[in-house]
Parts: sequence; C-alpha cells; structure tokens
Amino acid sequence: MDAAATPLIPRAFTELPDPRSANHMHRFLDILTIAILAVISGAEGWSDVAHYGQSKKEWLATFLELPAGIPSHDTFDRVFSLLDPAAFERCFRAWIASLVQLGNGQLIALDGKSLRRSFANGWDKSGMAHMVSAFVQANHMVFAQVKTDGKGHELDGIQKLLAVLDLQGSVVTIDALGCNKEIAQMIVEGGGDYLLQVKDNQPTLHAQVQTLVQEALLEDFKGFSHDRDQTVDGGHGRIETRRVWVTWNVEHLGKLAGEWPGLKSIVAVECTREINGHVSKEWHYYISSLDRRRKASTFLAYTRGHWSVENNLHWHLDVSFNEDQRRIRKGNGAENFSRLCRLALNLLKNEKTRKVGIKIKRHLCGWDNEYLLKVLAG
Repeated sequence: MDAAATPLIPRAFTELPDPRSANHMHRFLDILTIAILAVISGAEGWSDVAHYGQSKKEWLATFLELPAGIPSHDTFDRVFSLLDPAAFERCFRAWIASLVQLGNGQLIALDGKSLRRSFANGWDKSGMAHMVSAFVQANHMVFAQVKTDGKGHELDGIQKLLAVLDLQGSVVTIDALGCNKEIAQMIVEGGGDYLLQVKDNQPTLHAQVQTLVQEALLEDFKGFSHDRDQTVDGGHGRIETRRVWVTWNVEHLGKLAGEWPGLKSIVAVECTREINGHVSKEWHYYISSLDRRRKASTFLAYTRGHWSVENNLHWHLDVSFNEDQRRIRKGNGAENFSRLCRLALNLLKNEKTRKVGIKIKRHLCGWDNEYLLKVLAG
C-alpha cells in the first residue's frame, strides 16, 4: 500500500495485507479507511459503514481513489470476514505502542468480554466470540486483544496476550480466573509483577489466605510485617469505604508459598457500601509478587484500577458502541469489528479538547469533519 495516499489513518494500518484475491473493484485501503472513519463517527455495523461512506462520498473523494465508488455493505462484510485478525492485531499493537508507554509500575489489567450477539444461531451460542483485552489503566486505553474459543477458554487468551506484551516493569492485574501458577510464572519471567484475585477456583489457597488474614486481624497483625490504608468516597446518598491490609509474611501459607512463582505479599480489601442507610460488606483477597517497597495505598490503587476496566472499557463498548447488540457473525467479522471499536475508543479517549462523553464525541465526528481529523491526529 502507498502510505502517503491516505494520511488520515494511523500509518501502522497501511501495512495491513489485502485478504482478497486479484481483480477486485475497490481498493483495500479505501475500504479500511472508510470503515475506521465510520466506526469513529458512530457506525454500529456494516450497513452503517456503507451509509456513512455514501453520505460523505464527496469529502472522501478528496483523499481516497474510490475507483468504483463507495463499497456496498456486503463488500465491507465480506472483506472484514476474510481479514486476518492476527495481522490486524499486530498493526493495532504497533500503533498503540506509539501512544502508550508501559513499565515504571504501569498497571495492565487483563479482562474478558463476550460479543453476545455474535453467534450464528439462537439455539447454538457456542460460536459466540469472546475477546480478552489488555487495558492500560493510566491512559484508559486498550493495548492489545485476542479472541478465545469461548468464555471457558479465557486462560488461553490471557496466555496469548502475556506472550506478546512487554511486561518489564509493569504490574499485571487479573480477576480470579487468571489466578493460575502458569500465568504467574509468565508474568514474573516477563519482568513484570502480578496482583491476582483469589477466589474459590483456587479453594485451598483461598481458604488459607482468608484464614491467615482474619486471624491476623484478630491480633491487629501483631508480629506481622504489614501495612494498611483506607479510602472513603461518597455522593448521592452513597458512602463507600475501602480498607486494605498487606502482609509480606507469605511463609505463613506453608508449602503453598513456594508453589506460586515470585509470591511476596498477601492482600485483603474490605469494601463497605452504605446506600440510604443500607450497609453491605465484601471481602476480596489477592496474592502478589510486589515486595515491601510498595505501600498499602498502592495495592488499593491497583485493585481499583482493575475495576476501572468495567467502567472505562466494557461500559463504553456496551453503551457508547452498543457492542452487545451487534449482529455480525460471518467469518472474522465480529472480531475485526470489535477491534475497530477499540481503535475508535482509544482515539476518542486520546482527544482531550472536548469535555464530553465518548458517545457525543462519536456524534461530533460524524457531524464535523474537522473534529474527526483532530481525533485521527491524536
């Protein structure tokens, strides 16, 4: 592809190979550019993408060749169903690496999300696409993502992501599903640290961590090397108190301490919520490779940072991009459209001049070509 022919889209994507055979009517770079612009501007499916192209045809023709006009929605559907998602992901990671710097204690949260309408038939949801994303909390951006064979195969997706990420100096958080010795080993070998939530999928570890913490609390952690912290947030009739305790005496876990690679600390977080006089309390337990140099407040910030994946990524994909209602099912189409949405979300988050929500920013991009160019410029 001629990178200079289309200066609008990030240069990394101009190297994406055309999945079609020869003798096609539309240039692949035109198809890719229209799709990226349309999704940023509010498109939620291939029909929307084609209608966006038709409505912006005069403007698009000022920088695209469009030898056969605007492609139909069937053409967009076919091309993206054929497009190699691994190649698309490599381009995505090359681009985002220019925007997001890892290391220096940067938090990388790994979490999965199903594309709920991506199955072929209502009676068989086994083909539903399930994506696992690496989310850089400080920038609120998706750094990488992979498709798994289903929700029960998230561990495989987590391992694939860890294998391609530069973990040196970063802290990786994963919910209880990722509390796995092989996962911990991969993170430590990659030069990173982990903070893994412990639940009943690791019953022995969970029982021992819970017992250790609760017994230590009875003695106010006397004899333990530990730290503690507390935060209180409130508003609109809600008060939320989070208390965290960290101990580095992992030897009290007995032989389990030696079975987990790099294990250096045990963390407990008590979350108390009071809403209009009704009080609820939850306990969350974690194991970590972080040592005594990190204060309890840092551990609490990391646990809250992981929760922000739900608020800053999944919520936007569901509400601002309507992802759970999207009915794209052919070939690689669902996975590739999902990646277009994450590309758009990163670009929209990176544009800071308009103090409005993501959904309104998408509308503005559709209404105002100059603002769209500002978003693309990063």
